Amino acid sequence: MKVELNLTTPPDQCSYLPDRESQTEFDMVSEMSAMEYQERLLAGWRHFGRHVFRPACSDCKECKSLRIPVRKFKPNRSQKRNQKLNREQVQLVITKPFLSDDVIELHDRFHIERAQKRGWDFKEPNDRFNYTIGFLDNPFEIEQWNYFLEGKLVGVGYVDALECGLSAIYFFHDTDHSKLGLGIWNVLRLIQECKKRKLPHLYLGYYVKGCQSLEYKASFQPTEVLRPREIGKTLQAKISVALRSFHTIQKVQKLEFVIA
Repeated sequence: MKVELNLTTPPDQCSYLPDRESQTEFDMVSEMSAMEYQERLLAGWRHFGRHVFRPACSDCKECKSLRIPVRKFKPNRSQKRNQKLNREQVQLVITKPFLSDDVIELHDRFHIERAQKRGWDFKEPNDRFNYTIGFLDNPFEIEQWNYFLEGKLVGVGYVDALECGLSAIYFFHDTDHSKLGLGIWNVLRLIQECKKRKLPHLYLGYYVKGCQSLEYKASFQPTEVLRPREIGKTLQAKISVALRSFHTIQKVQKLEFVIA
């Protein structure tokens, strides 16, 4: 792994819980293997492209890394209806990441709808440069999941395929087909694909209780959340790269996933 820049953002209004302030620690990497990122993922980090990040809030710990043990997952009634609705009519094609007019148009329409109805930050339309930085330029190979309804692109997701499981990076969809529940269907397909590839877990990023856009993640049961477990004192011992930022403090934390 080669980290070109490490920084922590100054306190700003939290995009998940607007009544709180948030900070984020970023590593900008020029080189990073899938296995090196897996170590970071298991320590609570995420990535968009070459930007690897984690929450660094001093007074709030509501961002919880969430994963699903796929062999134990059992769909609820609503998820079973979603499966029945989408299984035959929505087709999935997995490719390498690419950008087309259809993809950027779908991305823009999704974010315009979310900005209008949920107060998300407005994104400049047809911003292919930032789209490439966020989704297409990655330090290791990732997957693009393309969903089609009657030949029309209706959903796009980006996925890390790691030894520990699949990790959902981001998903956007056609809000004109909201009745299909494409966000739920994407997670159900990810769970199915984990089982097919004999992978133990699906990683869903952060869950924040009280954030409308993330509440759906709690409907997949059982789930496991990452929590710290103190393991004593160390000053400078060589420890996992996932805990790189803790080298100079007295106490480090071991992280473990537990049933939510």
